[in-house]
Amino acid sequence: MRVAPEAIEEAAKLLYIRALKILPDDIKQGFARLDAGETDGTAKAILATMIENIGVAERTDNLLCQDTGIPIFNVTIGRNVELDGWALKQGIRRGTERATREHPLRSSVVHPITRKNEHTSCGAHVPVINLDFCEEDRVLRLEMIPKGSGSENGSFLQMLIPADGMAGVKRFVVDAAMKAGGKVCPPTIMGVGVGGTSDLCMHLAKVAATRPLGSRCADEEGAKLEAALSEAVNSLGIGPQGLGGDSTAFAVHVEVAATHITMNPVAVNIQCHSARRASATFTPDGVAIGF
Repeated sequence: MRVAPEAIEEAAKLLYIRALKILPDDIKQGFARLDAGETDGTAKAILATMIENIGVAERTDNLLCQDTGIPIFNVTIGRNVELDGWALKQGIRRGTERATREHPLRSSVVHPITRKNEHTSCGAHVPVINLDFCEEDRVLRLEMIPKGSGSENGSFLQMLIPADGMAGVKRFVVDAAMKAGGKVCPPTIMGVGVGGTSDLCMHLAKVAATRPLGSRCADEEGAKLEAALSEAVNSLGIGPQGLGGDSTAFAVHVEVAATHITMNPVAVNIQCHSARRASATFTPDGVAIGF
């Protein structure tokens, strides 16, 4: 199966706009679940406002949040897929630029030293492109995640050692939730990476934060850690927008990687309540757009 660069470009453009405007169904269901279980009156009022904001944005074809974020594209390539890697990268970049200029969208991307904004949502190493591979035949998946600064600023890394054990991991995650407080626009999805190297651990935390609600860590021990951390974080009383309540997080998600015998890094990356994403799946039958 050959995927044309023009098809990648068009998909990148459409996915960026779609992700900013339409919230995935699993997040909407997450809001309903939190609202049903919330016992604090103020928290319920805030959740109701958030739910109404989602509805207004979708009814009026508007953005869910003014922060268009750092554009991140996760590309998964199956077997027997023919594509030009450089053309893939340039297609994603052109699609991002077109979405920003043609829609138009506010560009949130600037040079880190001069702070100059090219108004394209692009820059050095941006869009961020992550590549992975799967065994499925003639399948190419393109996932777009606009990562806002409010949640991205709630990122933490600690290079623990084996002696710290799981108690150290749990303590670090709970401390991170307390430090983030309301600054990350809760209720959140807290992503936790455990193991690997420092950079892999941070990447896994973001993968975890952007997983669909209801998904479960493939590693059995990681799944147990998810359940324990979800309970612990929601017992902190931070609540929606940090103003108190039971609904601090939709969930805590965990991803794990093998690591060195003398270390055990742990990282936290947080997704705000506007947990936006969109995806396109290319097969010989065409392109399917979803979340």
